[in-house]
Amino acid sequence: MILSSSAIAGIEFSIATTTTAPLALITECAERVALHRGGVALLATLCGDHTVAEAIASAVDAGECWVVSEHGQTIGFAILREQVLAAIYVVPSAQRRHIASTFIETLRDNNVAIVDGLALPGDRATKSLYESIGWKARLLTMRGSD
Repeated sequence: MILSSSAIAGIEFSIATTTTAPLALITECAERVALHRGGVALLATLCGDHTVAEAIASAVDAGECWVVSEHGQTIGFAILREQVLAAIYVVPSAQRRHIASTFIETLRDNNVAIVDGLALPGDRATKSLYESIGWKARLLTMRGSD
């Protein structure tokens, strides 16, 4: 399934396949996420007992991984699992162009249900993204030291 954006020319959102899944980009993003507060726990939630590569392959097989492309170039991805936006990423050179919010709006316009989104503690950019589409924070998960 390929969804074109009417809001931003040249942007397409498509369900990833084994040939289009941006493995290197997702792996790089996972490495960066692990450095942030709560990142290791988020990766554990997303990957379970699997490596990042195995979790990506599973998400692709399940139709949960989406690719964001601009003029044929992959510029981001999203993981949408059980109506939860578990991850969304746009490369720095394409950020601040409303691509992530357009992605969410395009999916919703095409009857793809998204009811929640995950954000790391202190991740103001993701929180601002969610607030920009009208979402409100409703759950904060706290955990003791492991």
